[in-house]
Amino acid sequence: MINLIRVILVSFTGMQAFLMISDYSKAKKENRLEDESLTKSVMAGMVGNFFDTLGVSSFAVIIAMGKAMKMKFKDKEIPAMLNVSCAIPNIVEALIFLTAIEVDSITLISMLLAAGTGSYIGSGIVKKLDEKKIQLSMGIALFITATVILLGLPWIDLLPVGGESIGLYGNKLIIGVVLNFIYGALMTAGIGLYAPCMATTYILGMSPKCAFPIMMGSCAVLMPIASTRFIKDGNYPRKTSLAITIGGVIGVFIAAYIFNSMPMNMIKVLCIFVIYYTSYDMLKKVFKGSLENKLKEVNIDME
Repeated sequence: MINLIRVILVSFTGMQAFLMISDYSKAKKENRLEDESLTKSVMAGMVGNFFDTLGVSSFAVIIAMGKAMKMKFKDKEIPAMLNVSCAIPNIVEALIFLTAIEVDSITLISMLLAAGTGSYIGSGIVKKLDEKKIQLSMGIALFITATVILLGLPWIDLLPVGGESIGLYGNKLIIGVVLNFIYGALMTAGIGLYAPCMATTYILGMSPKCAFPIMMGSCAVLMPIASTRFIKDGNYPRKTSLAITIGGVIGVFIAAYIFNSMPMNMIKVLCIFVIYYTSYDMLKKVFKGSLENKLKEVNIDME
């Protein structure tokens, strides 16, 4: 079954590459390509997807680098650009980790299907929920989870958690599938799947390494499907996106080589960092939004 997943992901790669190159060629013939530095775009893709392979979302890194290097993409183009440009690097991540890390096939397939189904069925439900409340709840939950994992590190050993299992079984599998369904749905609200999926698998007793093929496989299924709509709409920078993709694939291979040489305790520390960072990012958005709303209310009252 895992070989079937590999075949599907390779098919997605071919489809994504064909759509991107066709759209790029058409825009080039019509002189509609943006004036952007290939070096900057490749560098943003390489660094962003390097960190993505280590569990830190490439989206935030690419946006930050783009702003720092004064790249010319427009804010309204960012969602499409990120989904289109990072789809192939994300698939490459999934293929590498599916090959390098052993994961129980039933657990892997169940979690991937749950995430894909969640993004499709759950999106309509999530859109009706208060995004700030979701971010607040997730931010607090991730902070607590990261702290629990931190206390379980071997040189602290105050609250042992985690394990060495390569799969989930029985009630734990049901919990994992339900939660990954929810995480897939939350992806449609802009809440990343990596950190909560990583936290879930670890708390349920799986080896920290096993989180990587599961979370990357989940996103590798989601992103190509989403990006086809963005390519069809055409509201994205084609030259920049193609260059980010090329740089991204390079960054993935460099990071994967580093990851495979890391000892298990270092991977646990990496997981803690990713989960804490994601918690901080979510809570920052909540409190920043609340502060901005209060300032607006004050200005209205003063007027």
